[in-house]
Amino acid sequence: MAIRKILTVDEDVLHKVCKPVENFDQKLHTLLDDMRQTLIDSEGVGLAAPQVGILRRVVLVDNGEEILELINPTILETDGEQEGAEGCLSVPGRYGWVKRPYYAKVRAQDRNGNWFETEGEELTARCFCHELDHLEGIIYTEKMERDVTDELMGEE
Repeated sequence: MAIRKILTVDEDVLHKVCKPVENFDQKLHTLLDDMRQTLIDSEGVGLAAPQVGILRRVVLVDNGEEILELINPTILETDGEQEGAEGCLSVPGRYGWVKRPYYAKVRAQDRNGNWFETEGEELTARCFCHELDHLEGIIYTEKMERDVTDELMGEE
């Protein structure tokens, strides 16, 4: 496993739509393992392949119990609404106020190509939506209502 460089918002690759994963091979497994190590090292809660320069539909989400590997994910269902401060490993040092669903259900493939569904509320739902936006070339700053200052971060 290797730690990969996390690209920042000024990189063109972060603004492009990702292609589906078709080969569930060792190359994909290496990417997943490297992304896992990169996510752990960065102390983030989610990481999408374009953030490490790979235009494929691959996302990792730490739901607090495990790190989920989501390949070719789609959101099947959302419910409710939450709003709050959101950050991104590709936008270091900045936070924005973003509205997201309170609940999200996702369908994805695992590293071997098997389909499964998973769901989450609150931070996990926010993370599903945030990371899947990356696969469409969307950064949270395009959806935020306003910047969140360090003082406000301390109050939340």
